[in-house]
Amino acid sequence: MNSWTWMSSPLGELRLVAGGGVLRRVHMTDTRDLPAPAEYGDACDDEPVLQQARRELDEYFAGRRRRFEVALGPEGTEFQRAVWTALVAVDFGVLCSYGDIARAMGRPTATRAVGQANNRNPIPVIIPCHRIVGSDRSLTGYGGGLERKRWLLAHEARLVGAVFTGYDPPAC
Repeated sequence: MNSWTWMSSPLGELRLVAGGGVLRRVHMTDTRDLPAPAEYGDACDDEPVLQQARRELDEYFAGRRRRFEVALGPEGTEFQRAVWTALVAVDFGVLCSYGDIARAMGRPTATRAVGQANNRNPIPVIIPCHRIVGSDRSLTGYGGGLERKRWLLAHEARLVGAVFTGYDPPAC
């Protein structure tokens, strides 16, 4: 049985969804195709995994957290889950390209498939798909919109002391 809660963030309202003791989804509530809350079971502010996710996200947005520890359970294909695992390994304040991720996975020709899996990431921010950019280091799509991606990258760059006039923090 899933449960969910809302939280405020600098990116807007977020819906956190948990089930089976793990975080399943993070929705930016003004994005297209947002499922109705009823699809995720009951609203529940006292679910431990939701409390932990909210606390860790608050710490991240306040600049006090660089890695998340909340248990994750993203639902996807085996390949998608492998991509999301690779994304979690990308350090705070670092940019990688889709090709970098494909090569890190031992699948150097899977750049497009990595991009598609990145696009389907159900737990943005915590699984840091915002750190993935084009091979020329240009910003590419982000499910929450490019303004949110810019905000997240600038937030991290500021905290690592990187100059963020372009999109060139330390690369993978």
